[in-house]
Amino acid sequence: MSNHEPLVVVAMGINTHQEPIAYMHRDCPVCRAEGFSASTRILVSTEDCNLLATLDVVENHTLSPGHIGLSNIALERLGVVEGDIVVVQHAPLVHSLGFVRKKIHGHSLSDEEMDAIMQDISDHRYRDIEIAAFLSVCAGERLNLDEIIGLTRAMVSCGKRIEWSNNPRIFDKHCIGGLPGNRTTPIVVAIASAAGLTIPKSSSRAITSPSGTADTLETLFDVQFGIDGMQRIVRETGACLVWGGAVNLSPADDLMVRIERELDLDGEGQLIASVLSKKIAAGSTHVVIDIPVGETAKVRTLAEADYLSGLFNRVGTACGIQVRCVITDGSRPVGNGIGPVQEAIDILAVLRCEAQAPVELRKRSLELAANLLDLANNTGLEQGRSLAQDILDSGQAWTQFQLIASAQGGLKTLPKPDFSSVMTCTEAGEIRAIDNRRLARLAKLAGAPNDKVAGIRLHANVGSILKAGDPLFTLYSDSPGEMDYALEYYRQNGDMFLIVESG
Repeated sequence: MSNHEPLVVVAMGINTHQEPIAYMHRDCPVCRAEGFSASTRILVSTEDCNLLATLDVVENHTLSPGHIGLSNIALERLGVVEGDIVVVQHAPLVHSLGFVRKKIHGHSLSDEEMDAIMQDISDHRYRDIEIAAFLSVCAGERLNLDEIIGLTRAMVSCGKRIEWSNNPRIFDKHCIGGLPGNRTTPIVVAIASAAGLTIPKSSSRAITSPSGTADTLETLFDVQFGIDGMQRIVRETGACLVWGGAVNLSPADDLMVRIERELDLDGEGQLIASVLSKKIAAGSTHVVIDIPVGETAKVRTLAEADYLSGLFNRVGTACGIQVRCVITDGSRPVGNGIGPVQEAIDILAVLRCEAQAPVELRKRSLELAANLLDLANNTGLEQGRSLAQDILDSGQAWTQFQLIASAQGGLKTLPKPDFSSVMTCTEAGEIRAIDNRRLARLAKLAGAPNDKVAGIRLHANVGSILKAGDPLFTLYSDSPGEMDYALEYYRQNGDMFLIVESG
């Protein structure tokens, strides 16, 4: 610890998400001597740890001079409790911010500059606003191929990597997202691992959607495991279904994903680097990427999908991983459920081969599994389809899924929502289109994904012919306020379902 005047820690009990905030009274001798003002970046130190934090200045008697308040995340990262002693000084310069400014002015970044940015983000040296600046300036095709490759490698280098002894081929599957109810991953993993493929699947939480795979699976079993736990599950079952954030494979990406969620932003370069860096860090050698295409999907046209597919393949090749992109129909929701619990219901229905299982979710899962099996065995898609269907229809996939669930703590009973409301069709006709983005927005306004039971269950989809008064969907929430908010949004956006009088 330095010779600076010590300050006594006060636990403020304030949740500032992942951004550490410190609080000092304006008359604190340290605050005055150092010339600190609101939003100053400061270095808070103990004997064993240093923390960069943003300062908020207190002007009333909430905090006494000689004390420093810390937000919850600041306490956690610094490893202190109320009454401990720390010292404070001006934060050192973060030199990689100069590279962000370089990018803002339109210049390309070298591998070394990408490395420096990712390392500083991973080490919590960037404020949220600085991460947001980097993400924004990299969005919208502003990263060239070399920069995307450099970003991918930089993300890998600042995290952990998993080694799989005596297994040279590790498989994975990923969807770029943007399509409600497209929860194929658990089904594909169950089929592929039942076929003998090793597939240690780590998934993300939602960025811009009503549920990520990890959000949905968390309603069924535990998904928070470190690398040791992940390796144990794979040894026992040949697969796992865990949350990538707990494995810490790409800590810089995990921090950026949180900001992307707030910005509702998912730039293509960042998307590719995020996906492939985690696959590489997880030890994957072969991966299938699902790219849904539709007017209201994340990727709007086949030309965009082909371009993105080409980038995935070139970056994968440069980074030593074999990538196969599968371009799929993104014109409509895939499952009947949207939101964590509702999507979990659909997963179980498909795996159990129940009569009411969503047809499109089953079909799409089989096609992606077939591609993964063909990538592994090189026997052709037709044989891959046949094998995948046999594994699903025979119950092997359901048995394998239960085995994975057991290794991850056992299947849970799905919770039920407190509030529901059925929306009906006001006029007869055929559903010609559904706006995926606004449908996802509706589920989020109901509380998904933070509220696991919140979401939507579709009773009709594109192509359904309805009579006036027939149910369109049921909206679920655990909060009357969020339910009312979502219903008001639907009243203002009822045209998210395009219903045309059938001939």
